[in-house]
Amino acid sequence: MAIFVIKVTTNKEDRALELISTKAHKKELNVYSLARPHGLRGYIFLEAENRESAEEAAYNLPYVKGIIGKTVTYNEIKNMLEPIIEEINIEKGDIVEIIGEPFKKEKAKVVRIDKSKEEAVVTLLAAVVPIPVTVKLDNIKVIRREKEDEESEKTEEAEKSEGAPLINRNSEEQTKGLFEDEY
Repeated sequence: MAIFVIKVTTNKEDRALELISTKAHKKELNVYSLARPHGLRGYIFLEAENRESAEEAAYNLPYVKGIIGKTVTYNEIKNMLEPIIEEINIEKGDIVEIIGEPFKKEKAKVVRIDKSKEEAVVTLLAAVVPIPVTVKLDNIKVIRREKEDEESEKTEEAEKSEGAPLINRNSEEQTKGLFEDEY
């Protein structure tokens, strides 16, 4: 058993996968699995008993450009096939940038997070009327945290108050402006 890498037309991976699968079933070839990893464009992994079965499954199909000569092991492609569970680092109130279409490069504020569906409801900051938009967590990145903003404002206020001279607000000089009013 070996894993072969099949070069296919970019953005036609799903269609090529269906065609290879159909051909393998019809001809009852020794093809055990097909995989199209998320994020890997232009390639499909095919696990077959031998090179002949793999070539026959992919031969003369639209969108298939050919089989790469070298076989790969499961350990080499494991990180592409197994989902990486990472901690969701987005909180309610965060300012985020949408990195996926159709609102690409728009800034938004997180209103609600659904960790089970891996979605967030955000409101676009550029919109005049706040419209809630549901986006996948993969399509947003945190720009600013609300808590960090509060902490930075407190430290800025503390720095200002430490170095600022005391002003006597009761004196008459203070009530006059820089220029005398000429009304």
